[in-house]
Parts: sequence; structure tokens; C-alpha cells
Amino acid sequence: MADTITSWSYSRLLDFEKCAYSAKLKFIDKIPQESGPAAERGTAIHQLAEDYVCGKLSVLPKELRLFSNEFEALRTRYVEKKVSLEGDWGFTTGWEPCGFKEAWLRMKLDARVRTNTTQSVVIDYKTGKRFGNELKHGEQTVLYGLAEVLREPEVEEVTVELWYLDIDELIATKYTREAILRYLPQFEKRGMSVTRATQFPPNPNVFSCKWCSFGPAKENQCEFGVLPGDTPISIYRRKFG
Repeated sequence: MADTITSWSYSRLLDFEKCAYSAKLKFIDKIPQESGPAAERGTAIHQLAEDYVCGKLSVLPKELRLFSNEFEALRTRYVEKKVSLEGDWGFTTGWEPCGFKEAWLRMKLDARVRTNTTQSVVIDYKTGKRFGNELKHGEQTVLYGLAEVLREPEVEEVTVELWYLDIDELIATKYTREAILRYLPQFEKRGMSVTRATQFPPNPNVFSCKWCSFGPAKENQCEFGVLPGDTPISIYRRKFG
């Protein structure tokens, strides 16, 4: 069994930074987790979007109708061979593009549009709310833009769009190559902290443990988890009866 987390994605990075021990249980010990309804719904809607854009569905699904104009335009550009869908992007530790399975950094692409030889648009579909997720969605935007210019040396300007399919909001952020490359060192440092870690200290707190798959409110595989109002005695009784 591996004793390190060998690759990272943005979601793995957040898991690790929130609680390294939880990340160990998930990615090294590989304790099974049940996917919740929100995650299953998100996966299903992403599949509907892909199937519509590439022509497998003839009628726009109701889940996508708030973005009917955008999906029609994307579908047209796909026919014109200007759109790529559901890409698996991988990078080595030297930030060189590579295969997904052997990658150090892994990213999933929803859609990419090449507008001309030096400009492109990367699109990420979002289900659920925007409020409260602004910081992490903003960081995802930067990482997508960074990945695009590293993969495509001729691209000098990239626009990253977040399509909030449930609330009819589209957030577009434009970056020049020079500006986006300034973010590379900080993502490299954070990514290395995940893949070079050999110790995974827990970070027990009421909020994180409440939603953790391994916490006392769920499967309770974590010996460090806490609940609101916990005392040393209540923790002992929960663990040992």
C-alpha cells in the first residue's frame, strides 16, 4: 500500500488542506465512501451537457435550459470542430503535459473553445450554489487558465467561464499568459505539500467533522472526530461503548 498521495487535483488539495488525516483515509487507505445526492446529480447533469453538445441528444435537457443560448452556441461550434469536451488533463511535476494516469496534477475539463490561434475559452459547469464558494471557485478558475496556457504555447489570452447552471449566472475571467503564469509557484508549492507529505495530522473541529465521510456523524472510521458538545467522556463512550 502506498504511503503517500502520489497525485493531486484541486479537490484533493482542498481535502488535504482541510484535514490531512481525512485525506489519508480517502486517498491512501482508500476507505470506501458513498457519494451523496448532490454529487450524483452533478455527475448526471455534466453527462447531459456533454451528450447535448456533441449531438447525442436532440433536445436540450430541462436541467440546462437556463443556459439554452450558450449551449446552442457550444453545440454549433462543436460541429465546426472548435470545441473539445470532457478532457482529462495531466501534468508532471515539471508542469509538462502528460497522460492522465501517470500525472502528478490531474484536471477534468468540461469544455474548451478555441476562438482563434492565440485566444481560447475554458468552460466549467457548476451545479448548486455560488454563494459561499467564491474563493475556491476563483482558485479553480486560475488553475484552469494556467493549465490552458501550459498546454497550448501559442495561446496568449485565455478566458475561463464558470456556468452556474442552477442559478443562471455566468462568471467570465480573462487572463493574459504573462499574468496567469505568476500563479504557478504558489500552486506548485501547495501541490508539492500534498504529494510529498509523509505525515497526516488530523484537524478535528466541529464544522469539518460534521460533514466528513469518516467523522462521527457518518461512518466514524476516524478516531479523532468530534461532534458539537463533545466532552472527553462522550468521545470515549462513543469509541469504546
